[in-house]
Amino acid sequence: MLISSLKKAARSFTRDQNGHVTVEILIIMPIMLWLFGVGWVYFDAMRQQDVNQKANYAIGDTISRETNPIDAAYLQNSHNLLQLLTQSTGTETDLRVSVVKYKEQQSKWVLVWSAVVGNQQKLTNGDMSDYVARLPSAAAGGQQLILVETWDDHKPIFNVGLDPFEIRTYSFNRPRYSPQMLYTLGGENNGWGNGDQTAPGASLCTNNAENQTDCTAPVTGI
Repeated sequence: MLISSLKKAARSFTRDQNGHVTVEILIIMPIMLWLFGVGWVYFDAMRQQDVNQKANYAIGDTISRETNPIDAAYLQNSHNLLQLLTQSTGTETDLRVSVVKYKEQQSKWVLVWSAVVGNQQKLTNGDMSDYVARLPSAAAGGQQLILVETWDDHKPIFNVGLDPFEIRTYSFNRPRYSPQMLYTLGGENNGWGNGDQTAPGASLCTNNAENQTDCTAPVTGI
């Protein structure tokens, strides 16, 4: 008798379609909120990556249009622009601008100068091997490229399994209206003249002067 009653109650329970909406909401709502948080966090990460890359393009395009030498103040203002576009703070964002030149006789890119705003290190000729795959395989002798790199620490707003990570962007442009991009430091330029100036210092090669020969000595950045 007891077993028959239990079976009847079980069948009645499985067939019963009545319920309380509040109970169902309490069960489903946490799952829905978690899924919403996951979607928001990953979408925001991809959005921020896109924003940072577009900010990189904007800075690189602006620098490529310059015809006057740029200096530390110019780079600081470019960093301020990066912060504005990415809505980040100075401690989270770094900017590095470098200029490389193609050495036709050696069939390779060498560093002309590199400058940083933030905590990153300046680019060196020893780092150029890491950029071979990112640069054109060949170019006209003496052609310059402006490399713009940014770093930004991204912290997800919710803890849904995505750890904080660093957003790094990269782009390169040719100088648009001049054959070279100058960088001034302490009142002197980086040694690239109009072909008839004497480079600062004792060596055309070490100062990267425009009228230097195709030196075999490595070119060092500023």
